[in-house]
Amino acid sequence: MNGEKTDFSTKKQVTIGVIDGDGIGPVITAQATRVLEKLLAEEIAAGSIVIKQIEGLTIENRMACGKAIPDDVLAEIKTCDVLLKGPTTTPMGGKMESANVAMRRELDLYANCRPVSIPEKNIDWMFFRENTEGEYVLGSRGVELPGMAVDFKVTTDLGTRRIARAAFDYAKNNGKTHVAVVTKANIMKKTDGKFTAICHEVAADYPGITVDDYYIDIMTANLLKEPLREQFQVVLLPNLYGDIITDEAAQIQGGVGTAGSANVGDRYAMFEAIHGSAPRMIERGMGDYANPASIIKAAAMLLRHICRADAAARLEKAMAECKVEVKSDGTAATAAQYADAVMALL
Repeated sequence: MNGEKTDFSTKKQVTIGVIDGDGIGPVITAQATRVLEKLLAEEIAAGSIVIKQIEGLTIENRMACGKAIPDDVLAEIKTCDVLLKGPTTTPMGGKMESANVAMRRELDLYANCRPVSIPEKNIDWMFFRENTEGEYVLGSRGVELPGMAVDFKVTTDLGTRRIARAAFDYAKNNGKTHVAVVTKANIMKKTDGKFTAICHEVAADYPGITVDDYYIDIMTANLLKEPLREQFQVVLLPNLYGDIITDEAAQIQGGVGTAGSANVGDRYAMFEAIHGSAPRMIERGMGDYANPASIIKAAAMLLRHICRADAAARLEKAMAECKVEVKSDGTAATAAQYADAVMALL
């Protein structure tokens, strides 16, 4: 685990790596890159920002190499400070690990941060999902025996403590007063029980913030329950539960195509759309109509992370004002036309 922290407020040159991904990934990532290039044009010209295309993280190359991230691709990734990444495809079955899971491990991106905001419904949620442990750390290395199969779940003191501190620090620094810890500790007594106990230990260092426990099943219901859901502010979860519930929250906001995601560590950070690579859209010849809103929102999160808050605010404002619709059935604008409309509002 890498303890070296990057201070972007003083860093003289920031390298943004762009990874296209699979399926609709190249379509939507190209539009987010155009937006970044427009917002950062002066800094790119001056050399204080470098946008670098990372090749080779495709399903074809990964399958050919037999690795979730080929070695040469990983070496290129590590030359960057932050990444803007399109969705990648993970084959079902077999032993090929998810590229995302491998990336989080290799770069120690322990905090997955996903905001959901619906002002007209008084919803302003930030989810902190532990990103390197749980069911995913050994999920591709389970044991299959005659008549049964066993997968593994891992919860460590260090991993839990740092994601909890990230969530409580965010709450403290952003005027939030409540953190909800979501587990299934009544059933998963060792792993989820440890997660809950450590979160409460960390909470003791933040006297102005209340903390409550919820089980994952009732929390999925509570996010749909009005007006109860308005009380939630910061939600802290282990890996698998966070994966599931953040998709539900994004759907409440308007769909997984409307939400961006940050995967943050001390040294590196990766920003991405929260949806998949949608291979069926490519098969139907509808790739140009993929919605780039999710990855453009991720680009705004990237800008805030590298201390370009003004540029991030301009982008968020333009997206809020943009009235152009993108529909996967091809009855509305293309991804490029949406990006054109956003850029016209910058």
